[in-house]
Amino acid sequence: MSSLQNFKYSWQLTIVILILVAFISVVHVFFVPLIPTSLEFTGSRQTESLADASSVKNGSSTGDKNIEQDQYPQSSDSYGAILYRDAPWKADMGKWLSRCHDIAALVYINETISGKNCKDGCSGHGICNVELGECRCFHGYAGEGCSEKLNIECNTLASPEAPFGYWMVSICSAYCDTTRAMCFCGEGSKYPDRPVAESCGFQVNGQVVNWSIADSEIIYTNDISKPGWCNVNPQEVKEGKALYKHECDCKYDCQWGQFCEIPTECSCINQCSGNGCCHGGFCQCKDGWYGVDCSIPSISSPLKEWPQWLRSATVHLPDGRLGDDYHSIRAVVKKKRPLIYIYDLPPEFNIHLLEGRHFRFQCVNRIYDDRNKSLWTDQLYGSQMALYESLLASPYRTLNGEEADYFYVPVLDACLITRADDAPHLSMKNHMGLRSYLTLDFYKKAYDHIMEHYTYWNRSSGHDHIWFFAWDEGACYAPKEIWNSMMLVHWGNTNSKHNHSTTAYLADNWDHIPIERRGRHPCFDPEKDLVLPAWKRPDPYNVKARFWARSRRERFTLFYFNGNLGASFKNNRPEPTYSLGIRQKLAAEFASEPNKEGKFGRQSTKDVIVVSQKSPNYYSELGSSLFCGVFPGDGWSGRMEDSVLQGCIPVIIQDGIQVAYENVLNYDSFAVRIAEDDIPHLVQILRGINETELEFKLANVQKLRQRFIYRDSVMLEARRQNKSHGHVDDWALQYSLLTGDDVLSTFIQVLHYKLHNDPWRSKLSVTKKEFGLPPLCQKNRNTGSSN
Repeated sequence: MSSLQNFKYSWQLTIVILILVAFISVVHVFFVPLIPTSLEFTGSRQTESLADASSVKNGSSTGDKNIEQDQYPQSSDSYGAILYRDAPWKADMGKWLSRCHDIAALVYINETISGKNCKDGCSGHGICNVELGECRCFHGYAGEGCSEKLNIECNTLASPEAPFGYWMVSICSAYCDTTRAMCFCGEGSKYPDRPVAESCGFQVNGQVVNWSIADSEIIYTNDISKPGWCNVNPQEVKEGKALYKHECDCKYDCQWGQFCEIPTECSCINQCSGNGCCHGGFCQCKDGWYGVDCSIPSISSPLKEWPQWLRSATVHLPDGRLGDDYHSIRAVVKKKRPLIYIYDLPPEFNIHLLEGRHFRFQCVNRIYDDRNKSLWTDQLYGSQMALYESLLASPYRTLNGEEADYFYVPVLDACLITRADDAPHLSMKNHMGLRSYLTLDFYKKAYDHIMEHYTYWNRSSGHDHIWFFAWDEGACYAPKEIWNSMMLVHWGNTNSKHNHSTTAYLADNWDHIPIERRGRHPCFDPEKDLVLPAWKRPDPYNVKARFWARSRRERFTLFYFNGNLGASFKNNRPEPTYSLGIRQKLAAEFASEPNKEGKFGRQSTKDVIVVSQKSPNYYSELGSSLFCGVFPGDGWSGRMEDSVLQGCIPVIIQDGIQVAYENVLNYDSFAVRIAEDDIPHLVQILRGINETELEFKLANVQKLRQRFIYRDSVMLEARRQNKSHGHVDDWALQYSLLTGDDVLSTFIQVLHYKLHNDPWRSKLSVTKKEFGLPPLCQKNRNTGSSN
């Protein structure tokens, strides 16, 4: 009896301890980052003269230490992978990271805080980039001082047959806001700011919209017995006293409710960092701040408000007199490399694409509901926003291009492509009707801007620049001028087998883009590029359910795939080129549901599940399976992420096309690759894997799953919500308890390795830099640039 009481007491004590640990973790995540890290930073500006960063010696004891080849032994597995921070890396990369990444010391970096003026203060219609002295104009304004108001029409040119022009998403029969090409009820109506989005303002016959006939008489009606819109009182509809047109709904951002009657927070990059107001995607920064997310201070910003990535700073004024009109001041900050400079591009490449979007879910990873709480989206392309936000707030960010190791070029191609038919000013008319060609042109214009306004490209011919191509076929249609750079993609097609456009969607086909624009490069080069995971919506239920942690004994299904299987199945994709025909071949062999002809797969078997009808228990079923299928969709799909996040061993079938991290992690240690021609032998191959190997792969998948999560971006939002609204949602609580390296951490580790191991860097003639690493870790550097 006494032993039972002791056991009970120990169990209760354990629970209490676990709760306390969880509570402390949450407090640390949400509150510690808000506390200033240095009293030196929060004090007054200092005028003492310090040596330039280039002349400061590394204070770390590792600076002059020789590291013997076997001083940091690495554990390797039977596949030759080197284990580093719970991930099996390819040997060379894993060996370098385990020896060098964690011993990197902080080094002194000069950061330039600028203060150049812009013409007319941008006329109240833009934000001044005080580094260049150039205005970043709001949507619908242009010119050196943003004084020119543009006329961006909602409609294309009218004709007798099409009095409102041919169809575009922006087509408008009511009032067009020509600064954004967005349609509203307008003056004279009871609710002038209520959107009249797309089919709302036109005659509808059944399911068919007649884009040539406006139904103004209906949407503007005051007759409560007719289905109006612009004069309908929401309360009267709730009380059953009025009707409304059901084709009208609340599509635009910054509004909520059935009639868009509730103003909400808009979606902006990093929500303007607390230094501005978000207007539909564009941050209107407070005085003293600039940048797409108002995160860059000018010389007039209070030091105590500077962002974390500029702390702790020692500031130098040119002559120590605060009253002078300086163009810049120097701040010395201790940082770790690699350092990333993020271009502040003109807004047409990013925030204008956010500001004018007609569907609020497009190309963002979150919006805000009627209580201004974060509502995460299922947009797989949200990865582009997530990484951008994380880099902007990262301690690896620098404002000093001369000290930068990499240059990030923030073109939001996922936003451009989803909006390509949104309004006439985004027309594909001059791009052969191809969204791929339009996107290529945008990237080329960004390159031209960099070449005109900056000097950094030519020092490496662009090798140290990074571009993100988030769409279905990745960087296949990158302009030839930027191909030297590092491409971040979700589609790692090396073109070794599929050397043409594989999309089933004609507007994205890049085969017909003129060769003089695209060049002859492949879609993906494993030597320089990187496949990143797709965005997956933060789901607190899945985190708590811990499907990913299920053991071998709890995984009853040998192989699992639930997704579109092609034309043989009802309501599936009809194109034979969809998924390169791979899913169709899989279904023909192993389908465990009948196709249109009532036939199952030739080799259908009980413990192999291949179905097209979406399962309500999808994640649980993944977590109950040993192996899960990873195949293309229309280009890349999110099935690799689904598999890993639920602890299922990925089975990859797409010849010559790499998935996330495949050129940096050793996939043999946690996944299975099967050739497309071997699909009929799939089950035989999987049954041939012994139990020891199964357990080994399963354990590795479970350990590295967080590297497929954009946790940093999620926690940035959690801290913003906690600071501004004082509440912590369940998703924030669950993600705060996760530990281990996420997508951002993995990306930084890859960049750090490449910084000291890419062969082209040894050929650069650059100013000597401090790297915070011993010489052995800089083996590919020439004498002029090593410590």
